[in-house]
Formats: sequence, structure tokens, C-alpha cells
Amino acid sequence: MLLFKKKFLPAIRAAEKTQTIRLWPFCRMRPGQRSYIPGAGYIRILSVDAIELDHLVDADARPDGFPTADALRAELQSLYGAQLAAGQRAYRIRFELLDSAGQAAAVAERRQRKRRERDPAASRAAGPGPTAGEPASMRRQSRSKSKKP
Repeated sequence: MLLFKKKFLPAIRAAEKTQTIRLWPFCRMRPGQRSYIPGAGYIRILSVDAIELDHLVDADARPDGFPTADALRAELQSLYGAQLAAGQRAYRIRFELLDSAGQAAAVAERRQRKRRERDPAASRAAGPGPTAGEPASMRRQSRSKSKKP
């Protein structure tokens, strides 16, 4: 999950803000990963790069929603002053907001995972899913018929 200040959410929803810079002791995300932004929705991580804040130029700041690199650095200083002082590494995370079909698929997958976590015995008892083209009900019937009395 990536948390953002409320002031950034409209730009994320409008696909105007497509990156964020985070300071972490180690990298916490990877390309291809799906994450969630409360108030915006699910995103796909496109790239994660370790960067030097002093080397940022204005073109680096625009996808982050800032007009200049100096404005971006000032915001980072206000948000991450303690992390900067501690020498944590800066990472640029580029992302895209999933479309409505992607949002729906992510929600469905999350609900399914939550159900499995709540009742792991039920998901084990059900066994693996049906094979391609075979409804689960038919597979269960054929399994029960093959058992000896």
C-alpha cells in the first residue's frame, strides 16, 4: 500500500501524477507489483529506481506533480526530514492506475484471498481448482464415484 496526502489524490486519479519518491532504508517495491492507494485505487508499479535527490531536474519533478525539481525537493524535505537526516535511500516509483476492469479484477482477487485467509481449511478441502473446461461440480462427482466403498 502506498499512502499519499489528500492533495495528491485528484492528480493520481487523473493520471497526472504517475510517480512518487520515497525514502526507505531498503527498496520495498518491485516492477510489476500491484499496490493500492486509498482514495485512488489499485496501481501497477512500472519501475523502481534508486536516485540521488541532488541530481533531479525539472523534467523529473513533473510526473510527480511538481513544476520544478526544487519544489519537489522542498516537499520531500518537509515530508521526510528525519529520513533524509538518517541517510535513507531515495527511490523513484513509477506507476499507473489500473483501468476499471483492472480495478474490478484486483478487488475480486483481494476478496478471494481474504476468504482463503479466514478459512484455510475450506480452501484446502476444496483442493485445486477445476481443470480447464471442467466445471468444479463435475470434478467433485467424478472424484466421489472413483472412491471404493
